[in-house]
Amino acid sequence: MLIKMYAERLPIGLERVIRTVSSETVKHFYKKWYHLCNMAVIAVGDFSDTQGVVELIKTHFGQKIPDPDPPLIPTIQVPSHDEPRFSCFVESEAAGSAVMISYKIPTDELKTVKDYCNLLAESMFLYALNQRFFKIARRNDPPYFSCSAAADVLVRPLKANIMTSSCKRKGTIEALESMLIEVARVRLHGFSEREISVVRALLMSEIESAYLERDQIQSTSLRDEYLQHFLHNEPVVGIEYEAQLQKTLLPHISTLEVSKCSEKLRTSCSCVIKTIEPQPFAVLDDLKNVVKKVNLLEEEGRISPWDDEHVPEEIVTTKPNMGHVVQELKYSNIGATELILSNGMRICYKHTDFLDDQVIFTGYSYGGLSELPENEYFSCSMGPTIAGEIGVFGYRPSVLMDMLAGKRAEVGTKIGAYMRTFYGDCSPSDLETALQLVYQLFTTNLTPGEEDVKIVMQMAEEAVSAQDRDPYTAFTNRVKELNYGNSYFFRPIRKSDLQKVDPRKACEFFSTCFKDPSAFTVVIVGNIDPTIAMPLILQYLGGIPKPPEPVMHFNRDELKGLPFTFPTSIHREVVRSPMVEAQCLVQICFPVELKNGTMVEEIHFVGFLSKLLETKIMQVLRFKHGQIYSVGVSVFLGGNKPSRIGDIRGDISINFSCDPEISSKLVDIALDEMLRLQEEGPSEQDVSTILEIEQRAHENGLQENYYWLDRILHSYQSRVYSGDVGTSFEIQDEGRSKVRSSLTTLTAQLALKRILPFPCKNKYTVVILMPKASPFQLLKSVFQSARTNYGREAKILAGVTGLAVLAFSLWRRAQNNSRHLLSRGAN
Repeated sequence: MLIKMYAERLPIGLERVIRTVSSETVKHFYKKWYHLCNMAVIAVGDFSDTQGVVELIKTHFGQKIPDPDPPLIPTIQVPSHDEPRFSCFVESEAAGSAVMISYKIPTDELKTVKDYCNLLAESMFLYALNQRFFKIARRNDPPYFSCSAAADVLVRPLKANIMTSSCKRKGTIEALESMLIEVARVRLHGFSEREISVVRALLMSEIESAYLERDQIQSTSLRDEYLQHFLHNEPVVGIEYEAQLQKTLLPHISTLEVSKCSEKLRTSCSCVIKTIEPQPFAVLDDLKNVVKKVNLLEEEGRISPWDDEHVPEEIVTTKPNMGHVVQELKYSNIGATELILSNGMRICYKHTDFLDDQVIFTGYSYGGLSELPENEYFSCSMGPTIAGEIGVFGYRPSVLMDMLAGKRAEVGTKIGAYMRTFYGDCSPSDLETALQLVYQLFTTNLTPGEEDVKIVMQMAEEAVSAQDRDPYTAFTNRVKELNYGNSYFFRPIRKSDLQKVDPRKACEFFSTCFKDPSAFTVVIVGNIDPTIAMPLILQYLGGIPKPPEPVMHFNRDELKGLPFTFPTSIHREVVRSPMVEAQCLVQICFPVELKNGTMVEEIHFVGFLSKLLETKIMQVLRFKHGQIYSVGVSVFLGGNKPSRIGDIRGDISINFSCDPEISSKLVDIALDEMLRLQEEGPSEQDVSTILEIEQRAHENGLQENYYWLDRILHSYQSRVYSGDVGTSFEIQDEGRSKVRSSLTTLTAQLALKRILPFPCKNKYTVVILMPKASPFQLLKSVFQSARTNYGREAKILAGVTGLAVLAFSLWRRAQNNSRHLLSRGAN
């Protein structure tokens, strides 16, 4: 009986039980299982009086009387099985085809150094295996798009090693075979010494970073560590001891020890193999045959050893000529220094001590996808994706991964409508590596190979097909089409667009986007030592060659704006989409317009108002009517070009999910609440609450590198910036303070009227995602309607029945056709 308990339980429960359970049943459950011996109070934080906190806990909990004979929590055993089990799922809404292989094994308690050493070896095995999977996914004609392995605790006595892959349509059998063969290859030939040295360097780098920031760790992380100790008896050893352990043990864990971990990933080790596909392809016999085939290949030793790629020693093979500083300015109000380098690149750096092992940076330049003619847009928007497969830093991703082993340095790129951006995150000790990657980005000319393009386009087609199956995509597409006038920039990529993509033009555009250093401003924030960083900045950023003629050098005030318009009247629509499980999503959207003269203050008002609307609509829809779980309010102003003149158009949207039957009613309730706020204003308590929320977020942000990075970037990109980033920063800060000090029930009410349409019910859009009834449900609802309205609506019934028959015919035809979207927008 106990064996079946895990299989039959539901994580949340049956809706019928949730809706009909009696209070007595809940009380009985509480009385049976909620005992003091199963509870803990964990408090972690910068307490001014730690003993006072202890006394508070004793005061509130110390007088509780424990039950003298609480029931033992049962340990439920899960039986093992020698033969693998198989399952083929068909999920019409699946984002693509996937394979999952799990191997169940008993959990080992972590008590001794030997236990910790074994845990390290298992971690090294998974890291090394994932590196192989990553490289295989980047081969010509790969068996899968991505694949990874991980270990996780399933239930109290059991953990599992799990491998998952995503693959092309009808590619599950090939993916499964490749995954099984790779584990068998490790059992036969083991990992190479170089593979394990790469993993060893990676783990050493991670623990060094954790050690450096041991005094800056978030309280929540420490809390969770103590929680795991209480719930699962995991030891709390402290980062100092753990770092010492890893540093001592890692060099002595041999390649053979790591490779032996593959023995736990045999198909005889309680193995379960599952496939998920949008349309049926793989069957159980296919999966069984693959297992037999791979087991036979392993038994006969017919699996060849792993072939390592050649890995260059240096990222930058020839050191660039060092640039020099043309101009240096210090801004004491933000603690930053600005440099103009000899190649025209502007650098602004700020030293912080929030995290000892973090330096972050962002470089940006004006001019992006909006400058392209419409017929080149889709090709060029694919540039980052194709470039990423080739290697934007001059090396294929699989090679660069090994080159960066043991380094904590990441650099990425993004090409948006009006801006090209590169960004990075690194350890101070790896700043040189990060800046070398930026140098490579600017000096690499990308040429697409046939196989590279084939893989990217195949993935893109799979993505488009998956989006066609996704109900949420149909919903978001209609939202964009309605709110932005079906602009080509906001509509999704279709298969017909992919067929027109010119890979060479895509790569040329990407290379051109990051070519001229004089067009870029770079902001660097973190634990940066200028005496060490300056020579590296001059070498790798100052050393980027400036082209003889300006390349993509745009004036921010003269950029081409995106073509988009908001509807001039009320639009309420329902988007119906086939769903496996019925769900309903609602978006209410309002146009906003911010005037140029008061832009700084209005931006802050929008932030406060969006939080106010989110709070009040949540109170009404959830706490008063009990019909939703959460609500989100978001602001979009990204369609405007970053000009320093003119007003800004955008929108504020309200999003929530609910029961389909009452979606329209909840929209009306939300609109009523918004109109009430416009006509009566919020309460003093409402204003006080949002001011407190904003102040707490601001105070926390002041201790974070990303917060300062964003504030300095916004100061450069602000409309008030005219060459002095310190002044721009000050004006924005004053704008925030001015809005905070002036925010009252009256000013909030006036802002709601000024920024949103007033009355709000006069101009808005609503799009509701509803489940599409099957033809049989349509017929059923028609006949039910007929029984109650036959005499009065006989003619309507005949028409609707005709439509239902037509819908059924179309539905049958649709079953014979097969149907993911590559996020556009430049990564």
